[in-house]
Amino acid sequence: MATENKNLSHYNRDEAPNAKGLRFGLVVSEWNEEITENLFQGALETLLDCGAESQHITRWNVPGSFELIYGCKKMITTKNLDAVIAIGSVIRGETSHFDYVCSAASQGIKDLNVTGEVPVIFCVLTDDTLQQAKDRSGGKHGNKGTESAIAAIKMAVLGK
Repeated sequence: MATENKNLSHYNRDEAPNAKGLRFGLVVSEWNEEITENLFQGALETLLDCGAESQHITRWNVPGSFELIYGCKKMITTKNLDAVIAIGSVIRGETSHFDYVCSAASQGIKDLNVTGEVPVIFCVLTDDTLQQAKDRSGGKHGNKGTESAIAAIKMAVLGK
């Protein structure tokens, strides 16, 4: 397991780029809301800790992880942003629906990165169990939202 010996919330504040003056969008799936809210909070707190200003952070909600792609695309085309974070959680069920949603979300976000000018950070948990999602959204493995915020800052700086 990739996160077995890694805490997703660990970053060195002194080594992180300064986010002051940068503009961020966060598109948050409402599906598995307990998980996505934790991811959002981790991302938001990290952006603010690294100097981003609250008035330069925009949040939009979408129904599920499949809809993250359209939400991110629409946000990029209507807002002046330096980076977008796509926040979602897909938990394996009894059907192959999990595979289709995970594949579509990852491919769609990849396509936005390949064809666009604004980096889109993939903060979509794709876990087998609810417990795994909890462990990666503020639990024993930290918070993927924190890790994604650091990635967003680094990519926004790179884009400047």
